[in-house]
Amino acid sequence: MTLQTFQVTAFPSLCPVPLRLSCPSQKLSIMGRMHAPGKGISKSALPYKRSPPSWQKISAADVEDHVCKLAKKGLTPSQIGVILRDSNGIAQVVGVTGQKIVRILKAHGLAPEIPEDLYMLIKKAVQVRKHLEINRKDKDSKFRLILIESRIHRLARYYRTTRKLPANWKYESATASTMVA
Repeated sequence: MTLQTFQVTAFPSLCPVPLRLSCPSQKLSIMGRMHAPGKGISKSALPYKRSPPSWQKISAADVEDHVCKLAKKGLTPSQIGVILRDSNGIAQVVGVTGQKIVRILKAHGLAPEIPEDLYMLIKKAVQVRKHLEINRKDKDSKFRLILIESRIHRLARYYRTTRKLPANWKYESATASTMVA
């Protein structure tokens, strides 16, 4: 069997060396799950129609006010979305307002300084570290902490390149508990 060479044209900076694939039909997977064998294919399907349903009588200004009110209570953007969906019947904030929840919060100066997914990973790492202080021989938790922190570093690098975090921002386990508290 001969190996064929394919050049990745979508991301030449990521892969300057041509990739060798066993057959041309083999798919190039840029990114899958980091610490699990899954390919990350499953996802929820958004409705095709982007406009709000006809029975929904709430205005965009009312939704924005409600989002800001919930953010002032200290809720995260995903918690705000769940509350709006479950108790107010607003399936997609984008359909009503034309903006995502985080953009609404940024416009009103209420957006969190650390993105929510990174914040939750840091919170998880702090909890595992606290557990390891009590249970020093827990090797599995120590291994999981390494995986969590590598995800934190990868996500922080992404947010620094997209300028959602300052260029000098760095995760340090010693100061992580003050970020979360």
